[in-house]
Amino acid sequence: IVDMTHRFRRELTKSDAEAKMSKQKLQQRMKEQFQKAMGGMPSWAETKVKKKKKKKDDSDDDEDGDDLMRKTGNFVGSSDSLPKGIIRMKKCLHANNDRPSEDRLTTVQFHPSAQVVMTAGLDQSISLFQVDGKTNPKIQSIHLEKFPVHKAQFSVDGEQVVATSFRNKLFYIYDMMEGKVIPVHTVRGLSEQRVKEFEVSPDGESLLLTGTSGYLHVLTMKTKEVVKSMKINGNIAGVAFSHDGSKVFTNSEEGEVYIWDMRSSKCLKRFTDDGCVSGTSIAASKNGQYLACGSAAGVVNVYSQEECMRQNNPKPLKAIMNLVTSATSLRFNPTSEILAIASRADDEAARLVHIPSFTVFSNFPMFQRKTIYRAHRLDFSPNSGFFSLANNKGHAPLFRLLHYKDF
Repeated sequence: IVDMTHRFRRELTKSDAEAKMSKQKLQQRMKEQFQKAMGGMPSWAETKVKKKKKKKDDSDDDEDGDDLMRKTGNFVGSSDSLPKGIIRMKKCLHANNDRPSEDRLTTVQFHPSAQVVMTAGLDQSISLFQVDGKTNPKIQSIHLEKFPVHKAQFSVDGEQVVATSFRNKLFYIYDMMEGKVIPVHTVRGLSEQRVKEFEVSPDGESLLLTGTSGYLHVLTMKTKEVVKSMKINGNIAGVAFSHDGSKVFTNSEEGEVYIWDMRSSKCLKRFTDDGCVSGTSIAASKNGQYLACGSAAGVVNVYSQEECMRQNNPKPLKAIMNLVTSATSLRFNPTSEILAIASRADDEAARLVHIPSFTVFSNFPMFQRKTIYRAHRLDFSPNSGFFSLANNKGHAPLFRLLHYKDF
């Protein structure tokens, strides 16, 4: 039996009589609420049901055609490339305006297929909002008891959220389709004291957990067990998958970059990030061309991924010097035309870098007054129509990037 008088659960009740509710009923209610907000059955759930039916009716040939459409779909957007100098953008209502957080936000992420954004943070909750840029209505909030969220991330199909905290190895999987919050208490083969940093692999099959003393653990989403581990010298500062998931890039606190083969867990390449004393972050572009490495000095080096594989001491295509404090967040947009960089050590320390000119857009952050504060995470919507950040004030400032037509 669940106490429904808690402020996070009150909105799930239909009358005061429902002060207590069984877990099953609560789960059903969450499911209903989520589906209602998504306009009936969530669209990505429907495709799944349709697919299952289709598989029965149809041969596999169609599936392949479908796949191709899905793969090429991303590239048919706008052929005109993004101009440098000034980026056309509009400041919208905060993404989480309908329910601002009472403490610092640690996560903002756009849903991979629905027009939805998620925020999470130290107030022990994960919230989902519809993104329309006007009112951004809240869909749902879930409360995780004694669990300030360090990081939350959608699964690749967008049906689940994985959330980790700061001090323990417990993590949660929030299954939105089922309305279930599943705690994962122990992971077979994992001897770490805590699970904090992780990445979801592009194929959705595994989680890459950052351990202590340079360990990286690959955990299967299906069985929740560690199937292999890799180790660098020193401590891991950041991890990024290549666009196809075949390689993993890691940046170390000692300023060394490692490139791993995901299938064999072998280290393919290792080089020193040019001029870097202490590494802090890393990001790889979706088009497979670029690798960005952030450092404690605030310098962000952008490399050609190809050159990194070919040379022992690759030189960066550009050293971006626009941050003066530690570069803690890096994010390429889906078209690989923008690199967003930020430091959580200073207010308004966020910049958008145009690619391939590697020049900063002069009008962002664009306002005389503070809007961004300290940015802890950055994200672009699936077709770059929106950009958002999670800040220390509990807000997720939202910007519409007008060059891009779609969400």
